[in-house]
Amino acid sequence: MSYKVILVPVDSNAGRRALRAALSILKGSGGHIEAFHVRADSKEAVPLLGEGMSGSMIEEMIDLADKDGDDRSRAARAIFDTFVAETKVTVTDGIAIGGATPTASWHQEVGREDEKVANHGRVSDLIVMSQPAGEVGRPSMMALHAAIFETARPVLMLPDQVPAKIGSTVVVAWNGTSEAARAVAGAMPFLESADRVIALTVETEKSVNRIGGDELAHYLGAHGIKTERASVKRTERPVGETILEYCKSVNADLLVTGAFTHSRLIQIILGGVTRHLIASAHLPVLMDH
Repeated sequence: MSYKVILVPVDSNAGRRALRAALSILKGSGGHIEAFHVRADSKEAVPLLGEGMSGSMIEEMIDLADKDGDDRSRAARAIFDTFVAETKVTVTDGIAIGGATPTASWHQEVGREDEKVANHGRVSDLIVMSQPAGEVGRPSMMALHAAIFETARPVLMLPDQVPAKIGSTVVVAWNGTSEAARAVAGAMPFLESADRVIALTVETEKSVNRIGGDELAHYLGAHGIKTERASVKRTERPVGETILEYCKSVNADLLVTGAFTHSRLIQIILGGVTRHLIASAHLPVLMDH
């Protein structure tokens, strides 16, 4: 089993490492990378400019937004072109599957990045994005949320320092929920090729009546995936911190976990564990909701 179509939103230099990571995942599988850039629609900014502004002021703001959009689009395309030149990956007009080596294509649309990423993510096997960085990462944070919660596809979030190989030692943070089950299903290509897979459970009150880590290990074993078991007790520290500390202790280069929110209506309000992992993960994290 392997990923065939990987979507990579490109809007900054962070897209460079996402493209390279996607290529390393596809090596030997002959899959396709769709580099996707969303150019903001300057006219959508008009309602946000406030009352009392003259027509000329609004027009000037739209012109500035257009210029910024043009600059961002050129910079994103330059990242893709540099990636192609350095890796010699074959460029196609659209998704091309069937060859022995990976291919890549460039696709650009105008609109809201979170909405466009959500739409296109639904027709990909995996979405690869970089970890948002503080206040400056707000637009990419919205796109990451949309990818995780609105596509029904696994999302691989990359830290600043990406390991040379992703998925040699994989930790599955298992709590028996449907979200965790979907994350495991979405991570199967990584799990099948990993050197070491560890099913990690954190003992909490909520996990008592759910399907446990031993059952997960038996299930993965039926797929030919030898899986170790690990369990840690809940302490006063946040669960997310406990999981990341365990990943560091075993030198994991991929964490697989379900993604959670506190509200089905307001998905921007993340659950505590998911929020901590997005903010503090030091390793690639594959999430699914």
